[in-house]
Amino acid sequence: MKIAYLVTRLDEFGGVQIHIRDLTTWLKNQGHEPLVYSGWPGIISDHIKAMGTPYYEIKNMGRPIKPIKDIKSVLELRRYLKKHKPHILSCHSSKAGIIGRLAAIGLQTKVIFTAHGWAFTEGVSKSQRILYKWIEKCAAPFCSKIITVSEYDRNLALQHKISAPDKIIAIHNGMPARPAPERGAANDTEAPVKLIMVARFCPQKDHTTLLYALKSIENQNWHLSLAGNGDSLPIQELAATLGLGERIDFLGERDDVPELLESHDVFLLITHWEGFPRSIIEAMRAKLPSIATNVAGNSESIADNITGILTPHEDISATAAAISDLVQDSDKRLKMGENARKNYEDEFTFLHMAQKNLALYKDVTGS
Repeated sequence: MKIAYLVTRLDEFGGVQIHIRDLTTWLKNQGHEPLVYSGWPGIISDHIKAMGTPYYEIKNMGRPIKPIKDIKSVLELRRYLKKHKPHILSCHSSKAGIIGRLAAIGLQTKVIFTAHGWAFTEGVSKSQRILYKWIEKCAAPFCSKIITVSEYDRNLALQHKISAPDKIIAIHNGMPARPAPERGAANDTEAPVKLIMVARFCPQKDHTTLLYALKSIENQNWHLSLAGNGDSLPIQELAATLGLGERIDFLGERDDVPELLESHDVFLLITHWEGFPRSIIEAMRAKLPSIATNVAGNSESIADNITGILTPHEDISATAAAISDLVQDSDKRLKMGENARKNYEDEFTFLHMAQKNLALYKDVTGS
């Protein structure tokens, strides 16, 4: 089966980009013919090409709505679809979902749109929610299936009547297998508990609440690593203002996240909105307990007080209490980490996710 993937950009280590990289590699190894289209090529498209998967750039495609460039993107992609004739076009994230569905109108290629978190979810501005809800309703008839990465997002789509229930299916993200790291009780009681958050510096992520929470427990023995690209300067300035600069490492974008997680003690994802974060699954795989904001699909991967702790949105005191709890209780950290790894193995491996996607491709094409 020839399966084409469309994503807005492949120049960063985001969840969507890694999802496409891993899925195309797996499909190729299964004997299928994946190919990838995107605007903004980069480190992930380089990896995809190195794995032998064909890659094609859509030169005018970007994230902002720009009508002239968007029309050019639709026409450019349509030319590729006519030439390559894929059985499936799998579109990922809002902009690619619109471009891909328009480009495939009237062609034999079946379209599947994967929403990695809706642009009309809670936490997004009201004006944006209204606009994107209207756009998604208009675009929904032009695809065969819509995949959401959480049950929360499926229910949100049904609540807003984006499409019929039988057209929307939830498939949780999954991460490739990796041996479980050895973790034992810390021998050095003087060493700080190592906290880590892997997240882009952008309006979606709530680094501000995290820093204020840590300020309130600055007397405790912790050290924080922040990994991710984007403009970290405002958060660095806030850390300095709060007197936390010496206790926080700003690591930038990293390509060794699995190893980073295995060298830390607690994973954090303090955020405003999400779909179904792959970063939490990575942390589970690394036997880390997670502390995350209770938004969207986070509660579908974290069992509260079993594999991690869920905190209310923008709640500084609750976030501080959760971090304090795990900083001070090494046994609880280890137990939650063990539970998290088991949950990963039972529910969130890459193979679980890949097989469900392939089964849906076969159902849509009748193969």
